[in-house]
Amino acid sequence: MIRLDHVSKIYHMGEEKVMALDDVSLSIEDGEFVSIIGPSGSGKSTMMNIIGCLDTADEGSYILDDQPIETYSERQLARIRNRKIGFIFQNFNLLPRLTAEENVELPLIYQHVPAGERRERVEEALEQVGLSHRRKHHPSEMSGGQQQRVAIARALVTHPSLFLADEPSGNLDTATGDEIMELFHKLHSEGNTIVLITHNDKIAEEAQRKVRIQDGRLSV
Repeated sequence: MIRLDHVSKIYHMGEEKVMALDDVSLSIEDGEFVSIIGPSGSGKSTMMNIIGCLDTADEGSYILDDQPIETYSERQLARIRNRKIGFIFQNFNLLPRLTAEENVELPLIYQHVPAGERRERVEEALEQVGLSHRRKHHPSEMSGGQQQRVAIARALVTHPSLFLADEPSGNLDTATGDEIMELFHKLHSEGNTIVLITHNDKIAEEAQRKVRIQDGRLSV
């Protein structure tokens, strides 16, 4: 499903070159649950951005669902992000003025899904994360764990082929973080592909397979 072949990414900081990814190759099969672990500055965020089609490699190739991503325009990349990838971020990235159901509905509006179908899919997604009873609440009226569940429902609602989670329990206490990880295990058991970015060894061990990144290079 995911194949990175000899991918490198270089950032220019004034006259200095920073090798964020250095000749990285990685394959992830459909239905796998893989964690990518590394300290701050290791290159894991850059790798997440490339896998998530938020950035492109300077060298090498990235194949997602048999599609070579480096040949795509920004509009095509945006379409892939919206239809194929469900993003889950550490800071939830919910819009504060919208209710839970309105936040979950947003990507479907971008996809021009009809209103009736949107309502059904939003209800289904909130039910999956156990938050249908909080659908009318705003983010400020919910706990951190509930906000992350809304964020997961927002990722679920588009029926993506890949869930990409960046430190999903990073802003949560241990007990709530454990609940969120249980939700990821449930998603994985249903056949979903999950790539989880983390600096936390305990969280990384929850995955089916763990990949380490250090100084832009991978080690299994």
